[in-house]
Formats: sequence, structure tokens, C-alpha cells
Amino acid sequence: MRRAYRAAAIVALLGSLAACGWLSPPVALDPPPAPSPTTTAPATIEQRGSRWVAAAWSDLPGWSADRPLEAWSALRRSCERLAPELQRTWAAVCAEVRRATPADDTAARAWLEQRLAPYRVIAREGARDGSNEGLATGYFEPLVEASRQPRPTHRAPYHAPPADLAARKPWFTRAQMASDPAAQAALRGREIAFAADPLDVLMLQIQGSGRVRVTEPDGRVQTVRLAFAGHNDQGYVSVGRWLVEQGELRPGEASWPAIRDWARRNPQRVPQMLNANPRVVFFREELLPDANQGPRGSQGVALTPERSIAVDPTSIPLGTPVWLDTTEPLSSTPLRRLVIAQDTGSAIVGAVRADYFWGWGERAEAQAGRMKQPLRMWVLWPKPTDRP
Repeated sequence: MRRAYRAAAIVALLGSLAACGWLSPPVALDPPPAPSPTTTAPATIEQRGSRWVAAAWSDLPGWSADRPLEAWSALRRSCERLAPELQRTWAAVCAEVRRATPADDTAARAWLEQRLAPYRVIAREGARDGSNEGLATGYFEPLVEASRQPRPTHRAPYHAPPADLAARKPWFTRAQMASDPAAQAALRGREIAFAADPLDVLMLQIQGSGRVRVTEPDGRVQTVRLAFAGHNDQGYVSVGRWLVEQGELRPGEASWPAIRDWARRNPQRVPQMLNANPRVVFFREELLPDANQGPRGSQGVALTPERSIAVDPTSIPLGTPVWLDTTEPLSSTPLRRLVIAQDTGSAIVGAVRADYFWGWGERAEAQAGRMKQPLRMWVLWPKPTDRP
């Protein structure tokens, strides 16, 4: 369960990767092994939550126009954290990914075509011609201001997990945390920092993590990351949907800016809106030694802006390269690119479902908050001849 409305400035991806040493010097990659006459790629691959149908590279819209080298560092990180059940399948491919970086996008594309095979992702009950579509949404990493100690202007806490979180399932709801003495006693001393606006706390809880610029008691200011550390096992309810159901917003208007605007105009109803979502996320504080790295996704690797997605892991295993065919938010401009499945989310459910990580900064916040687009997906899977 991860989500993060995230902010700070977006950087040029390749420049930041190179500056951080994430890309090794370009070298020639080995040619693929000769195909075995007795081994062919399967026509379909069944997952618990989806069916993959074999496709041709020409079926991937915009494949030749992407810059796949931008996704190489994300693929390399995933290769370091593959689930045990995938290590045999990906061993040969990942060995090369870890060893070398293609010289340019053309070389990277050719290597991917030699080593991997594309499969259209469809629902298990969907049409075998792959005609069904899904949904693309977006998320980002916010940057919010907070105080290490409560102040008259900063009283909304970010909490670390209470000691009895694992023993009591489900834990107290959001409303109970504000009124129940037992819940308040369990949370006492678990405050990490305090925000001025309770919507900033909700924003990090929805997104799952974020950057927090904390003012210390001695006046020092430092930026840390609050990372997902658990939740109260209560069901998630969208406050935007609640506002629509209350007649406060029209369908399609429930963006994050619209929710904030409603809250400014209706301060007396903000607690009611917040309590409509009983789920609460708890955090752990992490240092932020490299401001160019995104938060860790569910796979345990740093997310790459515009090259990482969250998926339903019953449909697509974490670490899998995916080709997206969707559009920019509120636009018909195509958004077609190679991404890596590196995260999950409680709302990311379904065979053809992706949450696109936009990164951090004002543009990322604006794009993520408006994204709700039709989606088609293909996974890129090792050819049988590439396996040891």
C-alpha cells in the first residue's frame, strides 16, 4: 500500500542518473544465444489475475519512438531485488543488465527485442484477442512543511506505528483515533512531526510516503522522507468520492486542488470529510541522502520518475518491464513508454491497471492529480532461449 502526492523539483532523468553513478559506461552487450529449435515462447502465459497473450513488437504503439535507455537504471534496480520465484527466469537477462549499459537508445531497443518477448495483458475472463482496456492513474512524492514539536499553527501529527498495531486487527479508525482514549494512549509519543494542515497528513497517507521539511526545536531545518510503515487495516474510502456523493463536487471534479479548495471554503466540515476515510497510514522517518532518488516502492527499490509504475502483483510480478499505451492527463497526447513494475497499492487492482509515478515537483503533482486515462499494457518477458 503506497501512494505519495509528492513535491520538490523534477530533474532531467538521464542527467540525474548519470550524476548519481547509476549508469555504467556504455559497453557492447553480448549477442543472444542461438534459438533452440525445440524451445519456443508460449502463446499465452497465465497469471493469477491476468492472461498474457503473445504479441509482436509491431503491436506496441510508439515502441520505436521511446527512449528505453531512460528505464535502464530502473530495470537494473529491479534485477537486484527479484522475487525468488522469478530469479531462474530472469537470471541470464539480469546478469547482462547488471554488467552493462547499451551505448544508446537504438542499442537498448535492439537488445530488448533480442532478449525479451512482448505479451498483451488482458483480464483472465477477457477476450483472447486482447481487446479489453484498463485504467491508468498517477501518483507523486509530496514535499510538505512540518514542525518537530506541536505548535499553535502545527497540530496535525504524522504517526509512527503504535506498539499494538499487529496485535489489534483492524486497529482504530481515523474517527476513533480522535476520540477514543485507548487509541490516543497508544499513539502518545508516536508523533514524528506535526503539519499545519491535516490535508497534508492525509495527502501523505494516500500517497504512502513523502518528503517533509522539518523545523527542529533549535530552529534547524532538515528535509527527511516519511516512508510507509503500516496502516490500521481499515477500508480505504476516497474523500473525493465522498464529496461527490455529498453533492459538494461534480463527478470528474474531485482532483486534489478541488478538494483543498473545498476545505478552505468549508473548514467546519473538514473533520467530517477526513473521517469519511477510516484508513490511516503510519510512517517511519528516513534520511534523504540523495534528493534525486525517489521513494522505495513495494519491491524495495527506489522509484524512477516516469519510468516506474504500481501494479496489481497478481497480474504482473514486481520487477517486470511493461509497455504502456495511454495518454497524458486531460489530453489526447499519447503517453507510450517502457516502465518497470516496482510498486503496488491498495487501490491498484485489476489485470490492466497501472499507477504511474510522475516523480516530484509542481508538474508531477499536477499531472498525478489529474490522471485517469484509458490504458493498454504489454509485459516484456524473457524468451525461453535466454534462460539457464
